[in-house]
Amino acid sequence: MKLGIALGRLHGGFHEAMTLLAEELGFESVWLPEHLVLPVDMAGSPYAGEAHPPLPADAPVVDALGYLSFLAGRTSRIRLGTHVYLLGLRHPFVAARAVQTLDLVSGGRAELGVGAGWLESEWRAAGLDPRTRGARLDEAIAVCKRLWADNVVEHRGEFFDFEPVCFEPKPVQRPHPPILVGGDTERALRRAARLGDGWVGFTYTPESVAAPIARLRTLLAESGRADAPFEVCCGGAVETADDIARFADAGVTRLIVAPWERSKGALDGVRRFADRVPVAAG
Repeated sequence: MKLGIALGRLHGGFHEAMTLLAEELGFESVWLPEHLVLPVDMAGSPYAGEAHPPLPADAPVVDALGYLSFLAGRTSRIRLGTHVYLLGLRHPFVAARAVQTLDLVSGGRAELGVGAGWLESEWRAAGLDPRTRGARLDEAIAVCKRLWADNVVEHRGEFFDFEPVCFEPKPVQRPHPPILVGGDTERALRRAARLGDGWVGFTYTPESVAAPIARLRTLLAESGRADAPFEVCCGGAVETADDIARFADAGVTRLIVAPWERSKGALDGVRRFADRVPVAAG
């Protein structure tokens, strides 16, 4: 089991120290969420059963790929991921360049978690129709994959249209950094099975994650990808090695954990976690 740290559950002032500690203790990865902008008029939640947004409109936000590039310069082994990056809000040229840069400066340690996004007002603020966010994400993934792999790219699509271009240098990881599709809806699971190198979910238990994993297996088989390597990631509470074994038995390959209650005690919380649960970089 790979173990990652959920930086998004932590005050930003602790992100650097936590990443350095996570690498020292042997964690495999750190994961940073992002938003392009937070409108004052916010509604909804990405978490099933919850009506209120999980963060206020005035929450401090940084550019995730830019900050992860900074963390790349402070570390040497730990992998650096987004959970999740709203790829459809950007032109593929902008997103592909940011991901390429992170992969280059980190020596091939980028992990790209992407999602369509739950905050519809964010899309409207950016001048985009939130009803198109799934389709835009699909097309943006396809374009980015070609920019990262092909010598010359020309595209004629519903949302993006451009003449032949070159995009160099290519990322370190070939054909591209891993793309993990986030989200718990049927559409998100289908997108992961069609376009992703894996899936990254929100918070689960070993019991509750069984349903999306079973659905992913069915969808992967329908897409002719039953035997393809496929990462299954999610957040979850872990107290003992037995908890990790239960997630592994359910089919999870990477757990993203946040073993603390408040940011002030997070570093000590992670140290205690590493004392009671074997932490080995995947």
